[in-house]
Amino acid sequence: MKTTLDINDSLLANAKALAAQQRTSLTRLIEEGLQLRLRSPHVATKPIKRRIPVFKGCGGLVAGLNPTSNKAMLDAADNDA
Repeated sequence: MKTTLDINDSLLANAKALAAQQRTSLTRLIEEGLQLRLRSPHVATKPIKRRIPVFKGCGGLVAGLNPTSNKAMLDAADNDA
């Protein structure tokens, strides 16, 4: 069966060079790669549970700072540095 593939240029160049080195066709090299990939069992990885750190300390915003104003927040951050 014929098909069209979009393959990265450098990957294709490396594949062609390997096929030439092994004295085989690019088609055969691609077929072997697909067979190997389909033969190997797919190992499902467990999703890693990540905990989001939550600050439970005291404090808060500076008195008089408007938390709904981006300009006020940026100005306060600039003054703190």
